[in-house]
Amino acid sequence: MSITALDGRRFAEMVIQGANHLSANAKMVDALNVFPVPDGDTGTNMNLSITSGAKEVKTNIQEHIGNVGISLSKGLLMGARGNSGVILSQLFRGFAKSIEGKESISGREFAQALEAGVQTAYKAVMKPVEGTILTVAKDAANKAIEAAQKTDDLVKIMEEVLVEAKASLKRTPDLLPVLKEVGVVDSGGQGLVLVYEGFLAELKGEKLPTSPESTPSMNELVNAQHHKSVQSHINTEDIVFGYCTEFMVKFEQDKLTKNPFKEERFRNDLSALGDSLLVIADDELVKVHVHSEQPGTVLSYGQRYGSLINIKIENMRQQHTNIVGESHTPLVSDKPQTQSQMQEYGIVTVSMGSGVADLFRSIGAHVVIEGGQTMNPSTEDIVKAIKAVNAKKVFILPNNKNIIMAAEQAKDVSEEEVYVIPSKTVPQGLSALLAFNPDSDVTANEKAMTQAMSHVKSGQITFAVRDTHIDGLDIEKNDFMGIAEGKIVVKDKEKLKAAEGLLEEMLDDDSEILTIIYGEDVSEEEVQTLTDYVEEHYGDVEVEVHDGKQPLYSFIFSIE
Repeated sequence: MSITALDGRRFAEMVIQGANHLSANAKMVDALNVFPVPDGDTGTNMNLSITSGAKEVKTNIQEHIGNVGISLSKGLLMGARGNSGVILSQLFRGFAKSIEGKESISGREFAQALEAGVQTAYKAVMKPVEGTILTVAKDAANKAIEAAQKTDDLVKIMEEVLVEAKASLKRTPDLLPVLKEVGVVDSGGQGLVLVYEGFLAELKGEKLPTSPESTPSMNELVNAQHHKSVQSHINTEDIVFGYCTEFMVKFEQDKLTKNPFKEERFRNDLSALGDSLLVIADDELVKVHVHSEQPGTVLSYGQRYGSLINIKIENMRQQHTNIVGESHTPLVSDKPQTQSQMQEYGIVTVSMGSGVADLFRSIGAHVVIEGGQTMNPSTEDIVKAIKAVNAKKVFILPNNKNIIMAAEQAKDVSEEEVYVIPSKTVPQGLSALLAFNPDSDVTANEKAMTQAMSHVKSGQITFAVRDTHIDGLDIEKNDFMGIAEGKIVVKDKEKLKAAEGLLEEMLDDDSEILTIIYGEDVSEEEVQTLTDYVEEHYGDVEVEVHDGKQPLYSFIFSIE
């Protein structure tokens, strides 16, 4: 079948199938993430982003391809999450701009639109890195231009685009050393290949599977039993236990000697920590599924009987908003502003953990977006937060490198005067906010807040979600890792040993203040043990301790 003209209806179906194919394989893309940390994974971010674009397209399916392109661009722009999602939105923003006003496009115009998308995406990234989704998109667009010189058949052009995209994806480890070290291809590039596979299938009149071939997870089994008919009839705020927590405990004899495993007691103890509990045990291990508000406490309980394996934690409140079509991330605001209360300055910040949010509010944040490593807020979430502040000038503190681009995109589409302070960590965000002076002008505040970030060192303790080799370390799943300024520098089987090792790497003779923000999986005894260690080995360093209640990160360290 030869197709020499592409109209809006066919393009809309291409977008929808591309989005569905990426959605069906999002977990596979997630698995390609380089860092073995429980973060906001690429597959998830790209899936949520393009799903937002496809949703907008579905409301405006028509013959005019230029108008369909506008809908796609708008939906992607507002739904973009994480760097990969923002780049994807920019690729199709340039594509849409190229076909604006056109009823239909030829194969050559389609190739030119892909090229325009690449140019827009490269301009949107301050420091483009090769060996990423950008490279895959660029190589594929170049092949499209080349193919369009030989034929105007869109099917043949798209076939060559896909072949080159896959070849470029395979080359990404040669361009980005960290990919070769870990032994994976670029996750964002893989996501784009999936979208292009959906495009080609639609052009050929084929339908790709809308779900991966796999056995149901425990979560799916429990959902089938308990939640099949109620998901669309409950409100997100009604979810009492917000984290779906799955794990297995491999029994260890020395622990069982001290604390014999009794399934009934185990089940009863866990039932007090949540609901939707499922426990399956044999002689060697126990498998657990539970919905809990404090997954760290659940995991700590499981460790009494052995070592943890196959850990998976998912935020169900965020999942529910996506399922029922809500697009917002919950906002936490101290002082809701009315129109008559418009203020000169407003501060919007992103945090994960109610204690961390309280800390930001206590030093001046007006609106806190609940999000961070595992739940990157979308462009639209940030735009809504900007409006909620009701201020003439708004500063945004993303506190995560994967949220900065979405914040910049929110700035571009907002009517308000917005300034993004590119904080990559919670410590940087706190330091920047402390440097803010409401009596100074914008230029002075931008300078002071940016400089303040450079005077703080950031560290985190988290756990590995898989085996890998990175930064010269052989890391096993469930190891505790110490991350200093974005690099894994320490790993250990024990949480406190990892924390001590990280502090040893970060503290020096110039260190004056250490702020410890501990997470929901840390006990008061562990906090005391760590502070005692610091006082014994670094007596000149002043220590401040805060209960951040953050999931996933046992400790966040700020050193000045």
